[in-house]
Amino acid sequence: MRNGIVAFVLGLCQWAAHAQGVLTGEIKGHGWVHTPESLTASVLQGDLCLPAAVTGAGVACGKYKDMLASAAAARTQVPTILFLHGSSGLGLKAIGEWQRWLAGLGYASLAPDSFALPGRITYTSPISKPDYERLHAMRASEIAPALSALQTQPWVDARRLVLAGASEGAVPVARHNGAGFSARLVYAWSCEDNYFVQSAQSAFSAAQPVLNVISAVDPYFSAVNSWLGLASPKSHCGAALAGHPRSAVVLVPDAPHTLLNMPAAQSATAGFLQLVVGAHAR
Repeated sequence: MRNGIVAFVLGLCQWAAHAQGVLTGEIKGHGWVHTPESLTASVLQGDLCLPAAVTGAGVACGKYKDMLASAAAARTQVPTILFLHGSSGLGLKAIGEWQRWLAGLGYASLAPDSFALPGRITYTSPISKPDYERLHAMRASEIAPALSALQTQPWVDARRLVLAGASEGAVPVARHNGAGFSARLVYAWSCEDNYFVQSAQSAFSAAQPVLNVISAVDPYFSAVNSWLGLASPKSHCGAALAGHPRSAVVLVPDAPHTLLNMPAAQSATAGFLQLVVGAHAR
């Protein structure tokens, strides 16, 4: 009972501090801008999963730099997903599980490593909006080198590339102009003007399909977050995707923030990918 009271008081104090404009988060590290070297390393150290159609055997996963030789002789091109991880980095077990699941469906995927930048910042929210925007700019810079690397690989079908991201990694995905990609996947981000951005700046086109999957009670981007910064949040990307009939929003009831591998999220993802980049090439 005493622990519950303490937790309640701490939560109330945090809410009061935020209401008065006092930031209660923390930033560690010093790396805010990628160098050419760290961008190259983000790809080489990225996590790659290849389907059996590429390997000639079973699903294979590992670091991008370690798997290129074994995939160089691939004669089959497959749809490929470029995925930007969230603030926890590639150490989040759910990402590897999700990539392996995709490979089982016939899709290759690459998740670059943002933490290839020495001293790359980490944080506990909420921090200032200008600092969040510095972070989003850094993450956006990771897309081009990863896309260029994929476009050189013989197993990548350049006509069926999908840009995806979750949470911190979903903001630059939503803001991307879409060039080079057939579709986008936006997980655990609501595309709203909340504490996480100066403004959402989503750049969706009715011609390019987008799937937004988020928890109905996301701890960061729904009304359950007392410092969200919105009086009446929609808590999903529906408004940003209005007038885009090829796009969809999936709200998963009672889901956690990391929901990549929840049945509803996987079902929606599998159906969307099959629709926008073709049948599974196992």
